[in-house]
Amino acid sequence: MARHIGIVACSAEGAALCYRTICVEGAALMGEHDHPEVSMHTHSLATYMKPIRAGDWAAVGELMLDSARRLAAIGAQLLICPDNTIHQAMPLIEPESPLPWLHIAREVVRAAAEARWHILAVLGTKYLMTGPVYREAADEAGIAVQVPNAPQRERINRIIFDELVYGKILPRSRRLLHAILAEMKANGCDAAVLGCTELPLLADPATAPLPMLDSTRLLGRAALREAIK
Repeated sequence: MARHIGIVACSAEGAALCYRTICVEGAALMGEHDHPEVSMHTHSLATYMKPIRAGDWAAVGELMLDSARRLAAIGAQLLICPDNTIHQAMPLIEPESPLPWLHIAREVVRAAAEARWHILAVLGTKYLMTGPVYREAADEAGIAVQVPNAPQRERINRIIFDELVYGKILPRSRRLLHAILAEMKANGCDAAVLGCTELPLLADPATAPLPMLDSTRLLGRAALREAIK
């Protein structure tokens, strides 16, 4: 029996893509139409944004723990969070968690190491790009990270919160994203981390200047592997 996956969600579009990845790709590992049992709980994104904007990661962690406890109560056996930004609270909550977690940045960095990439361009919310989540995970693997400059970070952040979390996919925003990736490639990056779980909806792997690490799908696939291990 596959283990029951609990999804601690934050924003809808990224969580939905992660859920879909588990359900659709489960068949390749488990048989036709099959996938592990999956449950999801999410507090409102607005409820998360107040402590995120205040830098109150303990309060963010309490929201995550509340979701974790609700999922454990209905039978979940392992947890994932398809939101890169709020992983900044993960070190605060893991000791109190009722269930084990897979860490999105560690799964992404593991994939980068397997591909022998050495310098990662990290894109995401401004909180993620200036925070420790990917820097710490990459340091553990001996991989370097770069982030866009400050004006670019603000533009990417606006695309995420004004467009992508609402399911708006605009060609002009895709062009901007690819232009930033081209600049980071020129600065030595050999791959890009889509470190917002909505960014895979916007980026086009066929035309992007750098190979991309899709954090959303990588987390979903890691959860599948762990569930059936």
